[in-house]
Amino acid sequence: MDPGLRLRQIRERLGLTYRDVHRASLALARVQTRPQFTVHISRLADIENGGVVPSLHKLYALAVVYHLNPLEIFSWYGIPLDRFLGDAVSFAAPQTHLMATPPFLRGAGKLAPPFLPQCTEFLTRSAAECSGFGNILCSVSSENGHHRYGCIGLRDRRMEPILRPGSVVLVDVSVRRLQENEWSNEYDRPIYFVELHDGYRCGWFQQDGTRLAMLPHPLSRCMPESWKTPDDAEIVGRVVGVVTRLPVPLKALSRESPELRGRSSKKAL
Repeated sequence: MDPGLRLRQIRERLGLTYRDVHRASLALARVQTRPQFTVHISRLADIENGGVVPSLHKLYALAVVYHLNPLEIFSWYGIPLDRFLGDAVSFAAPQTHLMATPPFLRGAGKLAPPFLPQCTEFLTRSAAECSGFGNILCSVSSENGHHRYGCIGLRDRRMEPILRPGSVVLVDVSVRRLQENEWSNEYDRPIYFVELHDGYRCGWFQQDGTRLAMLPHPLSRCMPESWKTPDDAEIVGRVVGVVTRLPVPLKALSRESPELRGRSSKKAL
């Protein structure tokens, strides 16, 4: 719907006339001591009927008078606030600096670790957003429907320190085969999300015939595991993004149980 038409419908629903809006904006301009907040009758008519985009000050004034969230009006005019982070990181600056936090991310990430799963698994978008990380990953993901969210379980230390427990990963489910020839160090080595009968694994993998082996990070001190494909294990996708909290308070996380380290006596192929 045309944003000017939306503003007109809201004004009419509130029972306000052009003159009422002008008077209210004039009062706001006096309080703020800025005449730019004044919305004149002719300008309001142009906004509603002529496709004129309001200035920042007038947009704020209309949001105040109509009791709207200014950010919502931004979205009506095609300002993609939910894509801010992804757009910002795509334009790199030569100097290291702090980046502004988008309003929709302020206050995110306040949930305690108990709200995250103990074992590695997929997350719904709403659950990822509750973790405080979903919006960040969404901002850098594509809109082609090939991405899903995964969470490294609080008891899963197989890929620590590269993937810390509680990290949220972005998985490209269009990549279902191992690509082992494109890396030269552990940070470039592809990480995959794999589904098993009893859960999921996320980490480094290599395949030999029908055997798929997971190779944990050496510092994790976890044992390698292997399964038969496609009967016991299936590659779900490749990890293309990860966000985590640094540092993660160890006392707040569930330590890996002894049986988890020795769960599999199988060796990597």
